[in-house]
Amino acid sequence: MSRFVLLKVLVGPLLKLFFRPRVEGGERIPGDGPVILAGNHLTFIDSIILPLVMERQVFFIGKDEYVRGRSLKGRLMAWFFTAVGMIPVDRDGGHGGVAALMTGRRVLEEGKVFGIYPEGTRSPDGRLYRGRTGIARLTLMTGAPVVPFAMIGTDRVQPGGRGLPRVGPGRRITVRFGEPLDFSRYEGMDRDRYVLRAVTDEVMTEVMRLSGQEYVDMYATKVKAA
Repeated sequence: MSRFVLLKVLVGPLLKLFFRPRVEGGERIPGDGPVILAGNHLTFIDSIILPLVMERQVFFIGKDEYVRGRSLKGRLMAWFFTAVGMIPVDRDGGHGGVAALMTGRRVLEEGKVFGIYPEGTRSPDGRLYRGRTGIARLTLMTGAPVVPFAMIGTDRVQPGGRGLPRVGPGRRITVRFGEPLDFSRYEGMDRDRYVLRAVTDEVMTEVMRLSGQEYVDMYATKVKAA
């Protein structure tokens, strides 16, 4: 039994009991072959909820600090995060963005599912921010379709992305998937910045439609730095 399957067996029932996650449009995710899942990012537990409601295992980039601990707690965290599909990458270094992009490309070339938050960080205020063009580079380099998704309600379960998740009335989670987006018409244009922006904006428009969030045409990282 793989660690991912074991984790679903152990944690899946608890997830259903406390949060009753509702999945809408899950049948839109191809049953095999490379797929990019691109969605909004409201809070820390998005990256825990998403893999556990999926039929296929989804891989995503995470901070390598989550798996560096040598204490018992640190080792348990490392086991959990890698089991759930996180691939640790040092994103703070000068080549962090390139490393993340190449990791995503490798996952897709192996025919797997790669999850990405195009905003590049958690939303600071619940709104949806401008997407980074890494998502466009990935789909144009690999030919993988993009399935947009929306996490709804996770920010009420874990406000601010900190502390233990809350349970109770009004804190139900919904994961909503849209129709796959095919960008094969832009094949060979992964270095054209206008194409990259157009593809990214099309993805974010679908995420906005699925999530119902207000859209802000600026990067979330700039808002956080202000």
